[in-house]
Amino acid sequence: MSFRNGLTAAAVGAMALFGATAALAGEGQPSEWQMGFQSAVTPVAEEIHSFHHLLLIIITVIAVFVTALIGYAMFRFRESRNPVPSKTTHNTLLEVAWTVIPVIILVVIAIPSFKLLYFEDKAADPDMTIKAIGHQWYWSYEYPDNGDFTFDSLIVPEEDLKPGQPRLLTTDTAVVVPEDTQVRLLVTADDVIHSWAMPSFRVKMDAVPGRINETWFQTPKLSELTQKTDDGAIFYGQCSELCGVNHGFMPIEVKVVTKEAYAKWLAFAKKEYASKDDGNRRLASAATTPSN
Repeated sequence: MSFRNGLTAAAVGAMALFGATAALAGEGQPSEWQMGFQSAVTPVAEEIHSFHHLLLIIITVIAVFVTALIGYAMFRFRESRNPVPSKTTHNTLLEVAWTVIPVIILVVIAIPSFKLLYFEDKAADPDMTIKAIGHQWYWSYEYPDNGDFTFDSLIVPEEDLKPGQPRLLTTDTAVVVPEDTQVRLLVTADDVIHSWAMPSFRVKMDAVPGRINETWFQTPKLSELTQKTDDGAIFYGQCSELCGVNHGFMPIEVKVVTKEAYAKWLAFAKKEYASKDDGNRRLASAATTPSN
């Protein structure tokens, strides 16, 4: 059994012990009665899961130990057994122990924490780059190294949804990426601070006007996914920074397709979006974005 699998098994056991077992949500979007993470589909997401399981084990052990210690103190030093309370004020061994042990615990947490922070920071060798730009209240995307075209992605109103399309998450134009590809994501905004968040990828990056932030994700292989269709797999996210009255209507939709299908889409996109009147689409967004 690998270290990661061992952590997962121990974490599930710890949750079951306290009756807090929470099922993971499905791939790509939330599910009913969800209490835990969405299923991990990227290397960063898997590492975050492992780190979460490690922390769960540590805090569970600490909680059990402290609860047992409090219970012992209440029983052992209750008034009926100790009518004359102890006058002890210091114990050198205990002073050293409760200083050194927390330091060791923090070091155990810090090492994988910093490794994870550096791992998810920037793409080591990206295969492609996408630039996401936040607006009030929609996203636009640029493909600078695949034809340098741009398109807007607007929410689909509830009355226009097709069967199977989730409310408040479906967009009129998805971000299309090929499977098994390392994608560098550049994030910015042109008005206020937004945040590009995709739970299944464990990506959450602030979009700050006048600044470009960088992150990355590795798209999964379609053969490894359980929830997919004949033409690929769809993953949903949302803006995660309160950005105005229609903040809740800025969904993100990423579609992972085969590399052959991506090549066909790319040829289509270069023609379709190169001729789009982007200004008209942005004006139309005010009419199609739901109001609260």
